[in-house]
Amino acid sequence: MRHARMLFPPPHRRIPRIPERTSMTTSTAAPPGKSLEEIADGRIQPLRRPGRWIATVVVLIVLAQFAHGFFTNQAFEWARFRYWFVRPVILEGLVLTLKVTALSAVFGFLGGVVLALGRLSRSPLLRAVSWTYIWLFRSIPLIVLLLLIYNFSALYHTLSLGVPFGPSFATFTETDLFSATTIAVVGLSLNEAAYAAEVVRAGILSVDQGQLEASHALGLPKLRQFRRIVLPQALRAIIPSYVNQLIGLLKGTSIIFYVSLLDLFGEVESLQSTYPSDIIPLLMVATFYYVLLTSILSIIQYYVERYYSRGALRTVPPTPIQRLRATLREFREKATER
Repeated sequence: MRHARMLFPPPHRRIPRIPERTSMTTSTAAPPGKSLEEIADGRIQPLRRPGRWIATVVVLIVLAQFAHGFFTNQAFEWARFRYWFVRPVILEGLVLTLKVTALSAVFGFLGGVVLALGRLSRSPLLRAVSWTYIWLFRSIPLIVLLLLIYNFSALYHTLSLGVPFGPSFATFTETDLFSATTIAVVGLSLNEAAYAAEVVRAGILSVDQGQLEASHALGLPKLRQFRRIVLPQALRAIIPSYVNQLIGLLKGTSIIFYVSLLDLFGEVESLQSTYPSDIIPLLMVATFYYVLLTSILSIIQYYVERYYSRGALRTVPPTPIQRLRATLREFREKATER
């Protein structure tokens, strides 16, 4: 009897009866002047957003005014800009800028890797020394650091190579070792290593600890673990931040003019004193080259990020050229259908 009673739930727990479905033709009335077929075939109208259209129009007007003034203002002196753009003195400064940036980026990154490994080391001394270096060189302004190295001979007249606290085998003067280019590369590398160390350390810490535990279980050597497992995965987090550092380094080379090294900005600055009427064209030349070099770094960053994202994404995002081809193909197909 207990089972028989459960077949019929109590009145307060009975499931309400679902009314029978009725056809759309009988339950839904079409608006006057339109049939149900016309409503079904109609397109859904998007939500009206007048604020977006107003903002777009305002931005287009501002951009048009800026472009008009940029190309029609006679004060820019575009004829003189074209003259100075390919002058050998400007190109020599550009080559020196690229040289100093490339050397400082390589040495700075290598120093950053060493400092990052020191901060992650189990040795208290290595951790303390690495932290002190990063703290000190991030605290000193770059221009002050360059001027200190430039006046290094005032602190140490000679440098010797030999046994620590013992006899020396060779003695050098500051002028024998440090040229103007060397001073710039050393100063920029020391400063860059302090910032690169934190970028590399953050990338290493972003690697899943399970990867390290698996490599330990396989018995892989420490160097092989870092080179084959940790570094490829850490580069996904390192590259975006470090490219920002490279862009800052590229623009930071403009201050090596103060240590008697004529890079791109140094050549422009020296030419302004000789040709004071060409100040604006010379500054526009320097601006164009810095924008061009920064754009090239950004393009390289995009493709390097795309390369190292293959193991993290299901599908690699298309390149701008592939997107353009897909857009043209879609436009062609729509035109053919019409």
